[in-house]
Amino acid sequence: MNNIELLRIKKDIESNVGQRVRLKSNRGRRRIVEREGILEKTYPNIFVVRIDEDTDTERKVSYSYTDILTETVEVTIFGEDGDVKIKRVS
Repeated sequence: MNNIELLRIKKDIESNVGQRVRLKSNRGRRRIVEREGILEKTYPNIFVVRIDEDTDTERKVSYSYTDILTETVEVTIFGEDGDVKIKRVS
C-alpha cells in the first residue's frame, strides 16, 4: 500500500511543478515551520521548492516524497481551482 501512496504523491507533486506552494514542516519538539515558495523541480526521490524571502539570496529546500507520507511535511498547492493539499490517503 505504501508504494501505491508514494507513487500517487509523486505524481501529484510532478503535475504541479511551477505552482506556488505552502510548506508546513514538523521540525520536532513542537517546532513547526511554515514557508511559501515555488515548486521548482522534481527528482526520483525528492522535490525542490524555491522559498520566497525578503533577502537577496535565493534559498531552496528539498523534501522527500516519504516526508509527505510520514506527515513530516504538509504541502498545500495554490491553484486557480482553490488550494489543494497533498497528503497521505488514510
